[in-house]
Amino acid sequence: MGLASRDRGTGRLLNGLGLGHRRQRTRLVRVTAALALFAAMVLPGALVMPAQAAEDDPVTFSVALTNEVDSFNPFLGIEATSFEMWALTYDYLIGYSMTDMAPQPALATEWETSDDGLVWTFKIREGVMWSDGEPLTARDIAYTFNRVLDGGPEAATWSSYLVGVESVEAPDDTTVVLTSKKPNAVLPLLPIPIVPEHIWKDVSEKDVKSYSAEPTDGQPVVGSGPFRLVEGTAGGSTYRFEANPEYWKGAPHVDEVVFRVYKSEDPMVQALIKGEIDFAEGISALQVQSLEGEEGITAHNGDSPGFDEIAFNTGSVDLETGKPMGDPNPAVLDAAFRFALNFAIDRETIIRTVYQGGGKPGQNIIPPAYGDYVWEPPEEDAYAYDPDRAAQLLDDAGYTVGDDGFRTLPSGEPIGKLRLAARSDSTTSVDVMQFFQEWLADIDIDSEVETYESSKLTDVILEGNFDTFEWGWYVEPDPDSMLSYLTCDQLGNWSDSWYCNEEYDDLYQQQHVEMDDAARAELVKQMQEILYRDAPYLVTAYSSIGEAFRSDRFACFQPQPDPGGIWLIQYGSQNYLNVRPADEAGDCDGLENAVGASTASGGSGASSGGGSDDEGLSTGAMVGIGALAGLAVVGGAIVLMRRRATVDDRE
Repeated sequence: MGLASRDRGTGRLLNGLGLGHRRQRTRLVRVTAALALFAAMVLPGALVMPAQAAEDDPVTFSVALTNEVDSFNPFLGIEATSFEMWALTYDYLIGYSMTDMAPQPALATEWETSDDGLVWTFKIREGVMWSDGEPLTARDIAYTFNRVLDGGPEAATWSSYLVGVESVEAPDDTTVVLTSKKPNAVLPLLPIPIVPEHIWKDVSEKDVKSYSAEPTDGQPVVGSGPFRLVEGTAGGSTYRFEANPEYWKGAPHVDEVVFRVYKSEDPMVQALIKGEIDFAEGISALQVQSLEGEEGITAHNGDSPGFDEIAFNTGSVDLETGKPMGDPNPAVLDAAFRFALNFAIDRETIIRTVYQGGGKPGQNIIPPAYGDYVWEPPEEDAYAYDPDRAAQLLDDAGYTVGDDGFRTLPSGEPIGKLRLAARSDSTTSVDVMQFFQEWLADIDIDSEVETYESSKLTDVILEGNFDTFEWGWYVEPDPDSMLSYLTCDQLGNWSDSWYCNEEYDDLYQQQHVEMDDAARAELVKQMQEILYRDAPYLVTAYSSIGEAFRSDRFACFQPQPDPGGIWLIQYGSQNYLNVRPADEAGDCDGLENAVGASTASGGSGASSGGGSDDEGLSTGAMVGIGALAGLAVVGGAIVLMRRRATVDDRE
């Protein structure tokens, strides 16, 4: 989404200024377009089977996306796709379980913490090599983390994981030691891509913002991951990776992975049916349904506890002078005004029409899968579609209806038109804001929808020249990073609503060092209540992700979490190691719930995994995530882990 995905999903704003990692997925299309697609699918001759590859041809796994990579530099990118490319190129200190996202060995084979929780010692795997033949050692890991600690551009995306860390040292080639001032409840979660010191030492802090980390002079990017980036530029439409035969987990089962960027889901699905691609990532619930019965294709809706929201400009400021910046409408600066609008939004209609049933109505920035961390509002204040209540709250706050039929500010001045910014490259975003415009009219507020490409909207947000916008977040396995994006420290960085509340910040610092599960959960709930009342975000949806692949070609995709989760854009790169030609699937090496092997013979294999009524997650997913509500005990220290959330669209 770390990942915070703007994918918002995938994690959102210009990283050069620090804006977050949102993992976003453009998923949904208009119902009419999807129905037209369905009609096209059932016409005779719609299915075009792929040509048989020559025996000597490389095995290429082709993945279609609707999001471009914004940077291959792991210190700059914010898009979900960028995080996916980093996972193929680089390794991480700690890995993630496919079943419940709990921490597991990666470059670190084991770790322990001191009794006071201040010193963490990691033993590093031996024999790992960079793709140029140089050995990867603990010193590369310490070097990477220290670039973040130094507070330059590298800190924008990754500093929240190292809050309180005083030093990172490598006393020898196989040991990394983190020393902190205070306990850190997020450790050992450190999803920071490890870069090679012998390459990056020549990239100064000044040059980081312009360093592309792309192939040059025909040479692949130097990394230690399962694949090597050999072709592709940020913003381009094709990215090609070749397998790393010396990867420490074992060589991949495919020779290369090629990512292709499509402008929308419709042509992507058609390309899948024609056999032009092997995997379509981020399709609508209706498209998943339409693919049922398609020979040689398997599709599902994977549970994704992320959220989408309508965000407000709560007070953009010049960070140097502290003076107001940009041109927000005075109404959106008032928490009472923002809170009232919650009751003007028909979330059930959004899920039914915009998301085509592929999600659940949203409420908080901590999605339902996070168990004991989730705060539930009192029944009388729970969001519900109630325009009469919205109107009454506005009246009570002084936003009464003027002679022209539209509401005024408490001063008596007209509110004017609220600007509703939507992302032109996301049908979901545009549709939600068009509905929002209609619902605002019902409570006598004038507004207009303005559309921007995602990259342009990012600039607009950073400049403070907006009233509202629609986007979403990809939440980390632990809620800490999502909570951090709304702290005052993130103004001009990950913060996109320009929200700042000192009471909230104080609670954030407390929960970050609280090692007792129950006590930390209560602090996190208090933070959510503050956000609920202040309403910098109106959370609209918890969405699922539609995916489909050619099960007559490839097999062995394991969901994350397992069962019930998604097949790609996961935490880590495991499915790029799992995937193999369908005729080589066998038992998928014993992978639990691996998908595709049973359809290797060319049978239908299509499936649709709609969410259950259990907070938008299937029962299996809740069982898998249930472990996350518990404790992972590592080296005597309690480590809380939570599932990462995917968002509908932070492209």
